[in-house]
Amino acid sequence: MIARGGRHEIEIRKSWFICTANRANTEEEARGYAESIRREFWDASHNCVAWVIGDDGRFQRSNDDGEPAGTAGMPMLEVLRRRTITDTVVVVTRYFGGIKLGVGGLIRAYGQSVADTVDAIGIVERRTRTRVSVQIGHHDAGRFEHAIRTAGYQLAEVAYDGFGVTFSLTMAPDSLSGFDDWIAKQSNGQAAVVIGDDLFVEVPVSGDHT
Repeated sequence: MIARGGRHEIEIRKSWFICTANRANTEEEARGYAESIRREFWDASHNCVAWVIGDDGRFQRSNDDGEPAGTAGMPMLEVLRRRTITDTVVVVTRYFGGIKLGVGGLIRAYGQSVADTVDAIGIVERRTRTRVSVQIGHHDAGRFEHAIRTAGYQLAEVAYDGFGVTFSLTMAPDSLSGFDDWIAKQSNGQAAVVIGDDLFVEVPVSGDHT
């Protein structure tokens, strides 16, 4: 999904294309957000909409808002599909500058508007992580923390109390296999491991999306 809500503008042959993007968990949210943008840009030539909703992207909609059929909403939607983005709604507002772009020009302009906005905002991937707590005595805490960080585990918190030190980590579920043995070796069998609940974290996605 997109990393956050945001807005990006481009000018093509004197027409302004203003793309506003936001997260949406339901079609109702997406529809309401699109309406708020239409009210904001009530004097625009067009406010075209596309969204993809659901973990598998099952809910997809697009609207050309008066542009020739297939020249606005569909190329906007195609950008989201191509980048496998979901739970996202985009609205491209056009202020016509007096020069007609033609069918091909409109398709490119609306697609570029969404693509440039996604590039500016960034994309994140939602991944499952498991909370893990490791409890160890004070005298081994420093060495143990160094071992955790050196091994590349994601350390979320270190808490000290009168009984010892608790290291809180988040791990990919498939990394749990063998973790107990690794902990036992690092702590000489003195650490206690507690496997907690699963949670979702958002990880930035980078790479060439062209």
